[in-house]
Amino acid sequence: MRLINNIISERKGSVCAAVRHSNRLDSVSPDRQTDRLRVWSAVGLMASARVVSTCLFVALLTCTLRCSQCVKLSNIILILTDDQDVEMGGMTPMKKTKALIGDAGVTFSNAFTVTPLCCPSRSSILTGKYPHNHLVRNNSISGNCSSTTWQKEAEPFAFPVYLNKLRYQTFYGGKYLNQYGSKDAGGVGHVPPGWDQWHALVGNSKYYNYTLSANGKEEKHGDNYEKDYLTDLVLNRSLHFLEERSPSHPFFMMLCPPSPHSPWTAAPHYQQTFSDVKAPRNGSFNMPGKGKHWLLRQPANPMPNSSVEYLDNAYRRRWQTLLSVDDMVEQLINKLDSIKELSNTYIFYTSDHGYHTGQFSLPIDKRQLYEFDIRIPLLVRGPGIKPKLTLQSPVLNIDLSMTILDIAGVNLSTVNMDGQSFLPQMVSAPSLRNGTERPFFLVEYTGEGHSSEDPSCPKLGPGLAECFPDCVCEDAFNNTYACVRTLKDANLQYCEFADNESFVEVYNLTSDPHQLENIVKKVDPALLQIMNQRLIKLESCTGDSCRNVK
Repeated sequence: MRLINNIISERKGSVCAAVRHSNRLDSVSPDRQTDRLRVWSAVGLMASARVVSTCLFVALLTCTLRCSQCVKLSNIILILTDDQDVEMGGMTPMKKTKALIGDAGVTFSNAFTVTPLCCPSRSSILTGKYPHNHLVRNNSISGNCSSTTWQKEAEPFAFPVYLNKLRYQTFYGGKYLNQYGSKDAGGVGHVPPGWDQWHALVGNSKYYNYTLSANGKEEKHGDNYEKDYLTDLVLNRSLHFLEERSPSHPFFMMLCPPSPHSPWTAAPHYQQTFSDVKAPRNGSFNMPGKGKHWLLRQPANPMPNSSVEYLDNAYRRRWQTLLSVDDMVEQLINKLDSIKELSNTYIFYTSDHGYHTGQFSLPIDKRQLYEFDIRIPLLVRGPGIKPKLTLQSPVLNIDLSMTILDIAGVNLSTVNMDGQSFLPQMVSAPSLRNGTERPFFLVEYTGEGHSSEDPSCPKLGPGLAECFPDCVCEDAFNNTYACVRTLKDANLQYCEFADNESFVEVYNLTSDPHQLENIVKKVDPALLQIMNQRLIKLESCTGDSCRNVK
């Protein structure tokens, strides 16, 4: 390094000396100036060439030595809600979010989760992989949710690790994975690699009376709104992180509030809002599950009044909890603006999966293959993204990690993930976006059940789960399925169940957007065979092969 600095110094000195010498012409008589100009005209070209060459050399060498100072990397924020649908009006309460992120950037109208359950979906976001590759099957330790196996084999390759190696300052706040912090998952002392600041909820979503892992130390919280309300606590700690960060390096923040997950505890000042709101009654609401998998055929239809009242109350309270998230977005953006980082920050807003309230007479939950459970909100703003842009190309939650790494300048060919970056779609001219659109993709889910019968619903027998209210079960061991979804040439969904019936569901969503009719017996068998072969390939794909299935 000393030798290089000496070379730069010597060449800079030579250039400066030549310039000083040429300036002395001003003090020479006109006759002698003419003679000297003849000499300088010959020498000038050589000197100019040397000056240009030297300048280029110095500039190139300086940029090489100080590359990190040549390009300022963008900051990135990912806001991930819990159970927020888009099909059933879940974004309606988010007026500030839609204005500050959606209207200021891009809204994706066809964003999907690759699995409609919390822990597997969040694992897909972190790893950029389908569940059959990260091997998290459900919300239990035995299903690999935050297990020691996950910690050894998946967490070291999650996208925050890449960011941290690029000297991004990283912050996590809120719900992580459903089993995180439990004794079998290593307790609160386990802090996943890649995080500088770690404020993660132990277990599943709560608003009060929870435990945090605060950088590996147990931190218990009560029921005081000002001190403990989790959505506000995540916001406040993220604002503190922004105050304390070093401005010399970019930052990444992942904010995961519990809203609108149960127990649907709204902030005190929002508990009386939406008093007249009810769940939407259109589409598949309170419709029978005719022609569908047996689990969808077991609910009573029409639903009893008790179920309808329960789901309406849940729907209303979900919206109430989201108002605090809407406030979070506003305060976060105001803070970024005040510290002059807003224009250099990408902000992603999304959910881990969708939700249903009364569709096909299922009162409340997720886990199903239908649009209301697999579609998610996705809004992004940031450098190079034009405002009020709507993109219809399908994007998946496994694409989030690749997109974030793309923003950070990572060579994506070195990353072992199943997703693909949608950054080109957001910042490219419309004519350049078509090549990035995937023709079809996979949605997969592994059902959960209890080995013994539910004590509150003894007539149902074993193998079922989530049987509430009114003993309507939302899951079962054989509610295990894999689907091919396509939007490009035809708006179709093809699904196979792993049960003793080998049950198949097929939907044409152009003519039947609410998936009321299973058309498996009406479809050309040749098309069924094509979809079956695509599904087989997708279920075994990894990395590039997930993006290049024909």
